[in-house]
Amino acid sequence: MNTLKAEKRDLSIKAKKLRREGFVTGNLYGHELETSIPLKMEKGDIEQLLKQERKGGRVMLEVEGKTYNVLIKEVDYNSLKRYVNEIDFQALVSNEQVHSTAEIHLINLDKLSAGVPQQMLQEISFKALPAALVDRVEIDAGDLRVGDTVKVKDLPIAQDKDVSLTTDPETTVVIITEVHASAAAEESSESDQEEDKAAE
Repeated sequence: MNTLKAEKRDLSIKAKKLRREGFVTGNLYGHELETSIPLKMEKGDIEQLLKQERKGGRVMLEVEGKTYNVLIKEVDYNSLKRYVNEIDFQALVSNEQVHSTAEIHLINLDKLSAGVPQQMLQEISFKALPAALVDRVEIDAGDLRVGDTVKVKDLPIAQDKDVSLTTDPETTVVIITEVHASAAAEESSESDQEEDKAAE
């Protein structure tokens, strides 16, 4: 498990100033904490962490000599400037279920023999004890055929007795649709017309 170092943040210093100085701000909260702890972390450390972990991932968080087993709860990412504004953590308790999410990833798309995958759901919400947390669910597209529909209830996470889904099990995750020949024919026709004009 990855370890991240953080410092308690002085709230008299504005977040914008800290970001200009190369820090990412955040918060640590949890039922066993008397109050949430405002944090600041090195930007480079956060960037390195998020190459391996994502929302829903578990990390050991060191805050001024004390280590917490935490869940990455939220990541506020500035897509325009391409950096993380803020990251929040939830301290985990071994015998207490926690709300989390798992990202859905389609793999082996190159092995899909026919059809086009339409992913209808990006993540699954659930509750679980810390030991049963997952942050990623993979669907092997190479096993799918035109007309196939995969629902949440079809995934391994739905069969895990240690996980309680909060996303409706009947929710459609991905559909494999047929490539419409008419669309391809129209493109071909347009291409032929352009070639005819070029020849003139």
